[in-house]
Amino acid sequence: MTEYQIQANTRRCVRTGRELRPGEKVFTVLIDQDGKFVRQDYSSEAWAGPPPEAFSFWAGRVPATEENRKPRIDDELLLDCFRRLEGETGPDRVNFRYVVALLLMRRKRLKFEEARTEDGQEVLRLRCPRSREQHTVVNPRLTDEQMAEVQDEVFKVLGWE
Repeated sequence: MTEYQIQANTRRCVRTGRELRPGEKVFTVLIDQDGKFVRQDYSSEAWAGPPPEAFSFWAGRVPATEENRKPRIDDELLLDCFRRLEGETGPDRVNFRYVVALLLMRRKRLKFEEARTEDGQEVLRLRCPRSREQHTVVNPRLTDEQMAEVQDEVFKVLGWE
């Protein structure tokens, strides 16, 4: 399989030099120059169709800036991580699994069924709607600050930072 290195959105119109704003419609052209693809981005007002030397072109929107961009979450990776941590008893791993479980519930990959107390700890029973598999998760009773720290750690470990 051939891989192509295509540069990211330049955020600048090649024709006018104007900076393109997040969410703005943009037209992108790939031109083959000396065996490499060169990307050119055009604002809507500067777009007059693809140049004759264009290899490919498409329309899209300028993505959000890095600081505003939400991480792209891979549900299958989250589920795999969640399952691998089942049965772990170390505090860091229990905290990590709990936050992953909350993310999976938020993404509707796990459904809350009940909360009960076992041996003085709150335990959540969750179900996977696809497989009908049931899981138990210990609620480590994290503070808001701890929750944010563990969530940051989850994103770092899974490469979503």
